[in-house]
Amino acid sequence: MSNTVIEFNNVGKQYILGSIGTGTLSQDLNRWWANIRGKEDPYLKIGETNDRTQKGDSRFVWALRDIYFKVEQGDVVGIIGKNGAGKSTLLKILSRVTSPTTGDIKIKGRIASLLEVGTGFHPEMTGRENIFMNGSIMGMTKAEIRSKFDEIVDFAGVAKYVDTPVKRYSSGMMVRLGFAIAAHLEPEILVVDEVLAVGDAEFQKKAIGKMQDVSKGEGRTVLFVSHNMAAVRSLCTRGVMLKNGTIDFVGSIPDTLDHYLKDDDGKHDEFIINNIKWKKSTITITNIEINQTKESYSQIKNGQKYLDLLIEGASDEDMVYDIMMVLKSKEGIPFATYAKGHYMGDIQHTPKGKFSIHKQVLLPQILTKGIINVDLYIHHPMVEYYFKAPGCCVLECEGFQKGYGRTMNQDSCGFIGLEDSSSL
Repeated sequence: MSNTVIEFNNVGKQYILGSIGTGTLSQDLNRWWANIRGKEDPYLKIGETNDRTQKGDSRFVWALRDIYFKVEQGDVVGIIGKNGAGKSTLLKILSRVTSPTTGDIKIKGRIASLLEVGTGFHPEMTGRENIFMNGSIMGMTKAEIRSKFDEIVDFAGVAKYVDTPVKRYSSGMMVRLGFAIAAHLEPEILVVDEVLAVGDAEFQKKAIGKMQDVSKGEGRTVLFVSHNMAAVRSLCTRGVMLKNGTIDFVGSIPDTLDHYLKDDDGKHDEFIINNIKWKKSTITITNIEINQTKESYSQIKNGQKYLDLLIEGASDEDMVYDIMMVLKSKEGIPFATYAKGHYMGDIQHTPKGKFSIHKQVLLPQILTKGIINVDLYIHHPMVEYYFKAPGCCVLECEGFQKGYGRTMNQDSCGFIGLEDSSSL
């Protein structure tokens, strides 16, 4: 007996840019004429891939196309991908907010969805009334809802405001109540979009714990969309990566996250060289290695004191330079900058020709387990940039032992220098 609870069969969703509904009257007539003759919709044969970075020639865009995969009972599936990849559209089709243009989805069981702040709420109704309304929509009786009512209100932390219209709730309160309703009214399938990011840290921890209980303890199925890779790693058992509206990878969570973090349109092997945003025409970078690897993904081992950096290339002129490396959180917030020359008066010089720069970057004590994004620059401070590569690579920190490096508070302006061992 199959335990498959969700099956996507050739699911696709096509939109017409700038249009409301299905398009013009002539397009509707063409569809109608094709339908009565038993022919395929003629507009399914046209349309462009959903690449938001490229200006297209067609008004028809496939937000999703050729989606095939199955979800088994008890699976916790993390759906990841860049903004605009089609994640929210997939969940909206699954939740029957919108219908697919092609294909179909087979579902066994009741679905509870939390897709956006305020989804399923009537703003003029109180929290109490919305709890009963949502439960009724899910097919539950008043007695069943009443038995869960106190638990829902306690989890959401809105006891004082439960008889207040939800239009007066903050976005965080609405998310707390929406998630509590979705998780406690015993759906067989729980669908959660990126809304948990609106809640505070305490609520996010409670929500992830509840989803773990729902999946592991009660055997229910969870589909979770998030850009928080740590949450996806700790919660999910399988991963699906979407790219430009199609499935790019399906597999275990470690493999899926590794594929996502390394993804750069197939240019991984050349590492940072293809990620240059700007460079001076007189300098050519031939090789960059971080931790003795050219890959755009590397790990910082537990207790590691230094980050090894090697830059090789050639310059057509004398170069006065400093190396600057910026470490950022997965949200893009800088927390440490390395630029010894600029702040300590240690500018380097090399004559024209080939050069090799080797630096050992002293890692700060503030690093904790998680994802670190790296920006790398070669520049003449306050004069010009020779090489500029933001987002050049991703580091995964396994966790640090205390006593290594220096905290930002112990260094002027929060900057930490470079141990220099250049060979020029």
